Amino acid sequence: MIELHLPGGTSLELNHLVSDFNGTLAVDGKLLPGVVDRLLLLAGEIPITVLTSDTVGTARDELAELPVSVKIVAMGGKPGDEAEQKRTFVKTRGDGVVFLGNGWNDIGAVEAAELSIVVLGREGAAGPAVAQASLVVTSPLDALDLLLHPKRLLSGLRR
Repeated sequence: MIELHLPGGTSLELNHLVSDFNGTLAVDGKLLPGVVDRLLLLAGEIPITVLTSDTVGTARDELAELPVSVKIVAMGGKPGDEAEQKRTFVKTRGDGVVFLGNGWNDIGAVEAAELSIVVLGREGAAGPAVAQASLVVTSPLDALDLLLHPKRLLSGLRR
């Protein structure tokens, strides 16, 4: 668990990290340099699930050696199905979910998570996801470092 004491006497207890893959932790289906090391450190503190449409088809291979669960959401069907699958997954994890994402299909999870961090990286980020996010960062390393050093979250979450 990652715990953060916010000004005003409230606490944020994060019990599960759920992250998108492409555009968030990876570009063109390849994990960005530095992500593996940070995921390994975080896995000792909090369970991690990568929840992805796996557009490029590399998520399982890229994450195979890491202590993370990989869940592929079904592509196709009605528009919005992936976003709803992600929302449902986050909601079923209970309280204390932190979600990392960037795309249109992440909006449901961004809204459902206790803390949502949108990564505005090389693949961009969907405007509605940015608007709904608790925080926006410019790299997955920054997002993961916020969780490794939770006091860094204070300035962005202070009300």
